[in-house]
Amino acid sequence: MVASVESGANSLTWLPRRFLLFVLFIAALTAAFAVPLRQLVRHAAHSNLHSYILLVPFVSAYLVYVHWRQLPRGYSAAPGWALFPAALGLVNLALAWRSGLLKGPISYNDHLSLLALAFVCFIGAGAFLFLGSKWMRAAAFPIAFLIFFVPLPDAAADYLENASKLASTEVANALFALTGTPVLREGTVFQLPGIVVEVAKECSGIRSSLVLFITSLLASYLFLRSPWRRAALVAAVIPLGIIRNGFRILTIALLCVHFGPHMINTPIHRRGGPIFFVASLVPLFLLLWWLRRGEVRDHVPQKIVSGPAAEKAPAELQ
Repeated sequence: MVASVESGANSLTWLPRRFLLFVLFIAALTAAFAVPLRQLVRHAAHSNLHSYILLVPFVSAYLVYVHWRQLPRGYSAAPGWALFPAALGLVNLALAWRSGLLKGPISYNDHLSLLALAFVCFIGAGAFLFLGSKWMRAAAFPIAFLIFFVPLPDAAADYLENASKLASTEVANALFALTGTPVLREGTVFQLPGIVVEVAKECSGIRSSLVLFITSLLASYLFLRSPWRRAALVAAVIPLGIIRNGFRILTIALLCVHFGPHMINTPIHRRGGPIFFVASLVPLFLLLWWLRRGEVRDHVPQKIVSGPAAEKAPAELQ
């Protein structure tokens, strides 16, 4: 029995049979991965870097929901397209199983990354198998967004943290010069009046930058249509995150210089990340507003003047 979405309804009263089969497939897949998924949830809940993972499946489902009317209704199996994600999922599952047996070649985080990637790959394979390639093209972003359900491997996280730390140090050094703060620098260590500040990996702000990157992706998908505008919004996150980190280092250092070294142990240093993250959202949303305004302006239809009005138009313009 094939059901349809009633026009004008905001909720999905009925779902097509093939989509229901896909939902049942996801439920069965979740049951099969129950143990590693429970481990992943615990890992993300206690992680300073991966806590955003808990929201990813809900965001992906919401994106499918809000664009439901734009998604194709004609479903057809695409087993050929399903082979690649299925094979990739099996490879990751085998690697995770092998690492679990050997207990040592990779970390616990990397082990969960392999299992989560296998889970996401099987979802993609199921979508191709039950819904088809046409539906997958239309829902490419919500399905691809599930990649953020996979924890960053340790090597990738270390690389990004080091790169962000070094870039933030350069920005902080420039800000010290702009504010006229006397400072001696050696690598990532700043010697200021009354205190020595070292930019550690914990100061890289990689978690905030990653969440900011995800936010920019969602905003570009929901509010922009032009590819170059979407790319511009996402690309702006990189310098914005680095400048935010440099400004945070500057703020904490100046507080220590002017109010005393004890400011290094205050909440603004220990738990001030969310404050600076919210501050970085302001320029991001201002850029989004500017890009959106330009996009709307470009799509305003031009009035075509003809007949007697066309003859009067030049005179009116003078």
